[in-house]
Amino acid sequence: MAVVTSPIMNVMMRAAEKAARSLIRDFGEVEQLQVSQKGPGDFVSAADKRAEEIIQEELQKAQPTYSFLMEESGAIEGSNPGFRWIIDPLDGTTNFLHGIPHWCISIALETKGDITHGLIYDPVKDEMFTGEKGQGAFIHRNKRLRVSGRRDMIHATIATGAPRRAQKSQEQFLNEYSAVLNLAPGIRRFGAAALDMAYVAAGRYEAFWERDLKAWDIAAGILIVKESGGFIAELDSHKANPLDTGNILASNEGLFNDMKKILKAA
Repeated sequence: MAVVTSPIMNVMMRAAEKAARSLIRDFGEVEQLQVSQKGPGDFVSAADKRAEEIIQEELQKAQPTYSFLMEESGAIEGSNPGFRWIIDPLDGTTNFLHGIPHWCISIALETKGDITHGLIYDPVKDEMFTGEKGQGAFIHRNKRLRVSGRRDMIHATIATGAPRRAQKSQEQFLNEYSAVLNLAPGIRRFGAAALDMAYVAAGRYEAFWERDLKAWDIAAGILIVKESGGFIAELDSHKANPLDTGNILASNEGLFNDMKKILKAA
């Protein structure tokens, strides 16, 4: 049966694909800049902003009254406060900066406080993960995503992200990392939270956890994981929203409770 994509999702796809063409061109330049002494830092910052401007322009053309929350430009209030785009034009900036081909575009639509549409696009591998509330999640427009069925920690592959600065955050991460490593030796840190969540949805990882993320890192992933049969939790409080705190666990059903217990005990 053919999958019918909504008009909103079609707009999101077009915006992501247009921004991706710009980023792919810039990524080719970054690989050349790696050999220079100065490095590609300023160049990548400009690439990030260009991609965000492209996405904003495309989405605004389709829905001129919607608000925005974006990594580079911050919050922009529209005349219709019930709808908000949440955008990360380049998740995995450090990978991009070093010529590592693992980064993505993330776009979500929040409708009256609820994420209803999510898209994560990896232009290098040409993998587009999408989800619409109540309609399921897909890769390549028509292949349904499902989380994995593994229930044994020893056979699980689990992704995470490490904090960069605060000593307290680093100590907490190391405690959590050690606790998970004792039970699940297959831990990965690939440096792009949105793609980590997309991989949970695709059954490539059994779980992902990280702290101190921003809404644009995880908004699309939250919906896509849920629509793939996965579960989402805030790491410290079941009453809190990970979109607000940035502390998140995404997992398949089989390991969700185990992961919560391990991380809480750590």
